[in-house]
Amino acid sequence: MRLEIHVHTKFSHDSLLSFGALYARCRRRGIDYIAVTEHNNIAGAAEFQKYCRERGDKIKVIVGEEIMTSRGEVIGLFLKSPIEPMMPPGETIDAIKAQGGIVYVPHPYDEKRAKTVLSEDAVKENAHKIDCIECHNGRNVRGEFSEKQNSIAEKYGLTKVVGSDAHTAFEAGRNYMNVKIAPDSPAAFIEAVRGAELVKKPCLRFCHHITRAARAVKLLAGGNYHELYGIIRRKLGK
Repeated sequence: MRLEIHVHTKFSHDSLLSFGALYARCRRRGIDYIAVTEHNNIAGAAEFQKYCRERGDKIKVIVGEEIMTSRGEVIGLFLKSPIEPMMPPGETIDAIKAQGGIVYVPHPYDEKRAKTVLSEDAVKENAHKIDCIECHNGRNVRGEFSEKQNSIAEKYGLTKVVGSDAHTAFEAGRNYMNVKIAPDSPAAFIEAVRGAELVKKPCLRFCHHITRAARAVKLLAGGNYHELYGIIRRKLGK
């Protein structure tokens, strides 16, 4: 079975990926289980789960959320309700655990996304409560990022997973895990990923440009001109 985790859809602020396109891509690529992890909401995962069930449950959806903490992002899987953003990492992790969920650290090292990376100090402080951590992220623009992520996982004895981080249909179905156990529950998920074959592909760099465009479109559509202007100024100032 193929398990793909850390996927975004149109319910994230930086993606326009439709359910139809994601579903079709996953079917073509043979994805059996997918963890949808929108930024700071579980609505997208819940809606895509409903979408897949209406089509015969050929793709099983794990409800997740990529939560911004005060020190970087943490993902919760098997969630029943959304987790409030901007809490300290420890409180975010405890809130995930209170729902019986999986605590999963995405991109633990990425120079290009420093603001969203959970600090290594926070990883160290909470290692006893972290269930898994990415040793490769599908959006890593440089190989050394994956090498560093792998070393962080090994340093703290954490279970390694591959994170898709797909925001576009082009990225879906490329970075996943072959598992022998159906990850239908938190306990089964942990057992499945511990014995998984990790399938890693290099970043499709052009997809970062699509993400920037998607974010700009959503800011314009929402009338957030000031925020969009600030982003453009920062980019031009580099």
